[in-house]
Amino acid sequence: MKNTIMQQKTDDFWNTPLQQLLAEVGSTQGGLTGDEASKRLQHFGPNDVTDYRRTPLWLQFLAHFYNPLVIMLLVASVFSMLTGDMASFIIISTIVLLSVTIDFYQERRAENGVDALRSSVAIKALLLRDGVKITLPVTQVVPGDIIYLSAGDLVPADGRLIVSKDLFINQAMLTGESYPAEKHAPDLTQPTTDIAGAINAVFMGTSVISGTAMFVALHTARGTRIGQLAGSLAAKPPLTTFEIGIRQFGMLIMRVAIFMLLFVVLINIFFHRPLLQSLLFALALAVGLTPELLPMIVTITLSRGALMLAKQRAIVKHLPAIHNLGAMDVFCTDKTGTLTEATIALAHHFDTTWQDSEHVLELAWLNSHFESGIKDPLDDAILAAGKVDASLWQKIDEVPFDFNRRCVSVLLENAGKRLLVIKGAPEDILKRCNRYELAGIATDLTDAKRNECMTKFESLGEEGFRVLGIAYADVAPTHNVAVATDETSMVFAGFAVFLDPLKADAAEALQALAAAGVEVKVLSGDNERVTRHVCSMLGIKTDQVLIGDQIDGMTDEALSVNVNKVNIFCRVNPQQKNRIILALKTIGHTVGYMGDGINDATALHNADVGISVDSAADVAKEAASIILLERSLSVIHDAVKQGRRTVNNVTKYILMASSANFGNMFSMTVGVLVLPFLPMTAIQILLGNLLYDIAQTGLPFDNVDSEAIARPIHWDMTFIKRFMLMIGPLSSIFDFITFYLLLRWFGPDELVFHSGWFLESLAPQMLTIFSIRTSKRLFTSWPSLIVALLAVGMAAVILVLPYTVFGPWFGLVPLPLFYLFYLVAVTVAYFTVLEVVKHWFYKRFGALQNH
Repeated sequence: MKNTIMQQKTDDFWNTPLQQLLAEVGSTQGGLTGDEASKRLQHFGPNDVTDYRRTPLWLQFLAHFYNPLVIMLLVASVFSMLTGDMASFIIISTIVLLSVTIDFYQERRAENGVDALRSSVAIKALLLRDGVKITLPVTQVVPGDIIYLSAGDLVPADGRLIVSKDLFINQAMLTGESYPAEKHAPDLTQPTTDIAGAINAVFMGTSVISGTAMFVALHTARGTRIGQLAGSLAAKPPLTTFEIGIRQFGMLIMRVAIFMLLFVVLINIFFHRPLLQSLLFALALAVGLTPELLPMIVTITLSRGALMLAKQRAIVKHLPAIHNLGAMDVFCTDKTGTLTEATIALAHHFDTTWQDSEHVLELAWLNSHFESGIKDPLDDAILAAGKVDASLWQKIDEVPFDFNRRCVSVLLENAGKRLLVIKGAPEDILKRCNRYELAGIATDLTDAKRNECMTKFESLGEEGFRVLGIAYADVAPTHNVAVATDETSMVFAGFAVFLDPLKADAAEALQALAAAGVEVKVLSGDNERVTRHVCSMLGIKTDQVLIGDQIDGMTDEALSVNVNKVNIFCRVNPQQKNRIILALKTIGHTVGYMGDGINDATALHNADVGISVDSAADVAKEAASIILLERSLSVIHDAVKQGRRTVNNVTKYILMASSANFGNMFSMTVGVLVLPFLPMTAIQILLGNLLYDIAQTGLPFDNVDSEAIARPIHWDMTFIKRFMLMIGPLSSIFDFITFYLLLRWFGPDELVFHSGWFLESLAPQMLTIFSIRTSKRLFTSWPSLIVALLAVGMAAVILVLPYTVFGPWFGLVPLPLFYLFYLVAVTVAYFTVLEVVKHWFYKRFGALQNH
């Protein structure tokens, strides 16, 4: 293929003339054809630095067998076959295959549903294909594509600019530059090997701060500069506390299982029991203790949580973030669009006599119209209010907005006269002015007049209005390049005054979040007067406020002390927002942050739950783990509740599997020591484990007690260990009684003993699902229908199995009727003891959400 050389080339392509690059890559300024793009996509693969190809399904299926205990069990069953025990080999292999197949099928089904949701909010690029502009996911970009860029976009590939206008790119992730780099399309006059000097090239993963451009993609996926650094810059997100906890739990169970395996094998060798039979028993015992369906339960539960969140208009990109959503106890957000409607209207355009002025409106309109950065709601309000003939004006240059200057300037020309027009934060605009306009005449800006302007600005803020300062300066006709140092000695024209009404449901949503244990902190770029007014109207405490300048003067330790006491942070820039989030995390909070701007990416990435909106800048959407289709605190509250339901149902499985399996395995281990034969066969252990796992597959769909999701849920390994060790052995008490009675009633009949204990250990265990699924009394919390049907159904299968033609396959024989009455008595007694101990346990140690 003609462009393969370009895809593999890693040197400084920006030194090569544009026309030569287009020829080498096999493209033109009219773009690729659809057929050619499809061929290149097949050849180069998806434009994704994290993964070239998805693992084939057959390899994913085989990966589910990658469990040392399962492998050893299968190997041992093969030895059984070789020694003539074909029945054991067939039954063990079938049970293992069935368990793995259920696991694989359910995981794939859940993951496919989540993939479909992710694709709905995937980052897209504007391409030129077959001479027509089309929008496609960035994963479909190929070398040779012609791509358009505008403010807020993430650059989807490494490439060479064809056309650019006022283009500024944030490429700090590659170069470390603290300020956006200005880019230009022409060929370089002097070759360079430094990326920072490649002013005619753009690179994947960088973001457009302002301006527009068209470029040709030369490198995609791992061929890009960021792709070559995929191990660091494109690394997976750090593990959540939930993921860490799951791993810790798995390692705990694995250690216990291995200990029991070795102990049982050694005991059986000591008693001179058949080695192969003993090994199969020990392996089955270890497999029975291992909650092998845990990955499936976690995947299904989190996936179902993602699907439920999608119905509430929240798309989850990173499934483990659902746990952090359930654990979130602090939520940080701006006020615009979250507390207010973001349907901003221009209420006034005051001159310096505080009367509405068409001249002030014209200046504001020209600035908003010609600036090339992302238009915010204030720009939209200005443009909607004004009617200016833009054809009379020509844009010469621009100084883009940044959070240090807090303003944006455009250099314009009209009839040979050049004008620099600036708008921004009133206090910053006034600092740049030494004159003010009065009746069309520039007059010296005295201290008294400056104080008057600030007083007016503050009074407007206290009334809830948002304000921008407007100023201008005449410049020489030969002045062709605008820079920040031009923003001095300007003429103050007046204020643009905006009204942003409160959201109707904001106060109710804030109260709901507070009741759910989530504290809302407002991180606003506005001044403190406007922010105080809005927050006071919504019932947020306004007695303590931190200003951005004050944060800059604090050490990280001092900030960590103050962030807990303060709910309102004003005039904060992105770096200060990020420091606030990190400070909150340092003192133990699980922090959510909602942002949608170009500069919110760092804070979104560092928050435990990064939340953005579908209309956000690409760079913000990429950094977020959850995308809202509707910007509302009510959606956040619903999402928090759903996150807690999801985590609660995963925890149910862990508590059930650990306690029940531990109890059974403890009984078997003791049985090995005191019985003249193995207490149960390997096949029976595996069958019981499979049936119990099936009974628990309905847990992702279970009902959740309202008390269980009333507060944030934090993972606590100590709580789980304590529950396993205290609740698990309860069943062993009744197992030991059954051991004694079976030997007394039936003598040392191995088949009858196995059958009797199989029923006694497993039938009540199936029904304990009803008790362990809730911290409340058994009959005050009702399970979902599917949980009830599966639990009762599997208990019925266990009771009936010995009386069917399938019973002998598993070494089970029918038992007298009186034994079934004994099982009923044992079940009632066990449930009574379990409920008493469970009630004491939760009263003594509290529920998981209190940890």
